[in-house]
Amino acid sequence: MLRKQKTPAPARGRRRALRPKSKLVTAIGMLLILSGVCLLGYVGWEFWGTNWVSQRKHQAVKDDIVQGWESGEELVEVSEGGKGAKAGAIVRIPSFGDDYAVPILEGTSDGVLAAGYGHFKSSAKVGQKGNYALAAHRVTHGEPLRDMPKLDPGDEVIIETRDYLYTYVLDTGGEDLTVPFTAGWVLDRLPTNPDGGVQPEQTKGQRLITLTTCSEIFHTDNRLVAFGHLKSKTRK
Repeated sequence: MLRKQKTPAPARGRRRALRPKSKLVTAIGMLLILSGVCLLGYVGWEFWGTNWVSQRKHQAVKDDIVQGWESGEELVEVSEGGKGAKAGAIVRIPSFGDDYAVPILEGTSDGVLAAGYGHFKSSAKVGQKGNYALAAHRVTHGEPLRDMPKLDPGDEVIIETRDYLYTYVLDTGGEDLTVPFTAGWVLDRLPTNPDGGVQPEQTKGQRLITLTTCSEIFHTDNRLVAFGHLKSKTRK
């Protein structure tokens, strides 16, 4: 009569040998999940969080500007934009809506551009002969120029200062010109395209405005550029 053989129990040593590998796989899986959550959180902060914060910065700077104007100041030291940041104008673009109003600060540092538009200090002052050049974010940090591609020739850009309203009219559309971020010629007193393409009318003594922003929604080293000229200056 055959005896029923018992199934041998798994060796304890083998079971112990499998445990460290199982723990490693679990740990790697948890790290991947955590990394994914952190990445999603970072993307969410960049695309929504920074906008929420910067929109409040925009309002704070506008409040500082108005209070400074009421005290007789033209260029006002503001609470946002970094230590010693100053602002003296507010930009309105009617084609972006009746409630569109963003402060313009001096300089183009990261702190400044998180609080509004930045005015290239090397360029002309508003209303003066030469090129009044501005930069702003297209995405994140309030994204003031998100709709830059929708701008058309003939659209107005109104710059409000303490005493005057300067109305500029665009001569080129918001997506008519894309340049590398190193294309410094767009900030010249009379921008002249070295490639012979889009540029302002080549007449000396013009009172120009230049708007610059990123050319794409996501990271890019290229810039969209639009040119315009001063149409009128009226006392408030």
